[in-house]
Amino acid sequence: MSLADGDLRPVGADGTPHPRGAGGDLHPRGAGGDLHPNGAAGDLPPDVLRASFHRAADLVADYLETVGSRPVLPRVAPGAFAATIPAAPPESAEPLDRILADYRTLVEPAVTHWNHPGFFAYFAISGSGPGIAGEMLAAGLNVNAMLWRTGPAPTELEERVCDWLRALMGLPEEFRGHINDTASIGTFLALAAARHRARPDVRELGSAGRADLPAMVVYASEHAHSSVDKAVLALGLGLANLRRIPADAAHRLRPEALAAAVTADRAAGRLPVAVVATAGTTSSTSVDPLREVAEIAGRERLWLHVDAAYAGSAAVCPEMRPLFAGVGSADTIVVNPHKWLFTPVDCSVLFARDPAGLREAFTLVPEYLRTADAGVTNLMDYGIQLGRRFRALKLWMVIRAYGAEGLRSRIRTHCALAREFAGWIEEHPGFELAAPVPFSVVCFRAICGTSDEERDRFNERLLEAVNAAGPVFLSHTRLGGRVVLRLAIGNIRTGRAHVAGAWEIVRARAAELARAGGTAWTSPA
Repeated sequence: MSLADGDLRPVGADGTPHPRGAGGDLHPRGAGGDLHPNGAAGDLPPDVLRASFHRAADLVADYLETVGSRPVLPRVAPGAFAATIPAAPPESAEPLDRILADYRTLVEPAVTHWNHPGFFAYFAISGSGPGIAGEMLAAGLNVNAMLWRTGPAPTELEERVCDWLRALMGLPEEFRGHINDTASIGTFLALAAARHRARPDVRELGSAGRADLPAMVVYASEHAHSSVDKAVLALGLGLANLRRIPADAAHRLRPEALAAAVTADRAAGRLPVAVVATAGTTSSTSVDPLREVAEIAGRERLWLHVDAAYAGSAAVCPEMRPLFAGVGSADTIVVNPHKWLFTPVDCSVLFARDPAGLREAFTLVPEYLRTADAGVTNLMDYGIQLGRRFRALKLWMVIRAYGAEGLRSRIRTHCALAREFAGWIEEHPGFELAAPVPFSVVCFRAICGTSDEERDRFNERLLEAVNAAGPVFLSHTRLGGRVVLRLAIGNIRTGRAHVAGAWEIVRARAAELARAGGTAWTSPA
């Protein structure tokens, strides 16, 4: 094969290109070398595919090697990218080398680079090399592991790799996991199982128009993720029956407020069903008091779901596990390896202490999916999805490629960098921390202005100025009603130089904005 200068045309044994025209004719050929007519059945020739796969691998490797030199946010206006794509699909086949060239020149410059070491927004994620390789291999296999029979290795590897993750996190042995796309689906499935346990008749009778069915209530912290709201919506429970429980000064759910809310709902004739505790809230990464919440859930017969989508990965470090004390009492736990275990999106594990609860809520086997396989797991029985990608392969490769100690060392490094950044904030008189830093996210704000409203506006402008610089991307939230900035460290390629660079940009832009606005602020040292 000749890959020089990006040429994807296959070459013969003598090194001369096949006569496929200047653009590289990619029409499939028959066994005798004759071209099939355009549109005939069959994929592109193996030699052409092989060359394109090699070129795609080079593009990925080149991208990962150079992504840090690009601006994190693309320099594009809304609609600008769409304008580069024809409105109508091509009538005739196009060569893959041209398509890959367009990918490189059109698509790559117009994406937000989540794999950038300066991506500090939301929860920083990264697709590591081993995970990307696993994703490519899974795409090649193109398995739908809905049944054991339709994917023996994918099904059994999913069970095994989830058990690996359970052991790495120090969870009790009775927990069993399966992989979904996101934590939003995991939370939905957990609350559906909670509803089924509380009122199994809803499976057959539904809930609409039933005078015999009390309102079913779900509880969560005021800082719980919006996926809880969406699950309540999708399950037909109604937002009016989601209780947002007040948090304490450290942004953790207050157990006494939870207990009082449950008592009030029972007195009003409602049916408390579940509580969602968060281990690593989206805004501040605070951990709800899991042990106390679990005690209330046990006493009140509530399903306890723990959203550990971000912070759960930190439990692979034994010294972090005291932060999760009580998590083993949960009915279900969701954790996202695609957030902080360097696995490409999407890969979210839902652990269940008793998987039968999920299966009872969701199993439904039409005749065309019945098999004679005994004693096997059919993953379709544990959720609403029938089609299931081979997500376990990339997680398996990541865990093997880095090992438990390699994963721990990277998470420890991220947490240490966050503590160092928080120390810089605390030492500077022009900034303040807005929340504790238990993991790798730092919430802070500039102290510039004479009122909270002025400081909010200043921090909003500061965020825009920092992100406009190019090398870093931060996000924001509100804590205590005030605008705060968030720096989230989680990319596998992020090092101290990137964090220090972000701090330099934040200080410089704050000083510039203060001077331009004539606002009182302490200039950086």
